[in-house]
Amino acid sequence: MEKWKTLASEYFYKTAFGNLRKDTCQLSSGIVINDYYVNEYADWVNAVVITEDNKIVLVKQYRHAGNDFFLEIPAGKIEENETYEEGILREVREETGFITNCAPVKLGEFMVNPATQTNKIITYLIRDGYKASEQTLDSTEEIDVKLINFKEFGELIKAGEIKTQLFTASAYYMAKDYFEG
Repeated sequence: MEKWKTLASEYFYKTAFGNLRKDTCQLSSGIVINDYYVNEYADWVNAVVITEDNKIVLVKQYRHAGNDFFLEIPAGKIEENETYEEGILREVREETGFITNCAPVKLGEFMVNPATQTNKIITYLIRDGYKASEQTLDSTEEIDVKLINFKEFGELIKAGEIKTQLFTASAYYMAKDYFEG
């Protein structure tokens, strides 16, 4: 097995949010795929933020593609010249008003969907979070902050009693494993 060869690429659009590229690819068998679509996105960061009294800091927001409200951990994309750690601390502060005096613990780094996307997500654990300010949201953000007991949140995920997304569930279980390990 060998990597595919890219014979040609063209962009359908480029935006601040992401780009859509069409590649012509040749497989090691010689088969050519003329229209392989690739979404180029910036890397994302997210964090399980735990308060001193063992609550997880969550954000509830409307997700248009999912046509509903979802309960998630704070997350966002990296800004120019920002490290992943700086990015997640900024995102948590902006979305929730929470900060910490502890260094973030990196739980993992994963490709989001390597079949069609170029970006990765870097997941952190932030301990001893505390509310230090009000949210500083972008004009397009509407976010409610929710605090739930860490263990109870896991039970809600398992029971399917909340609407969340895969990145929140996987981050929760990585944090749980960190604490149990």
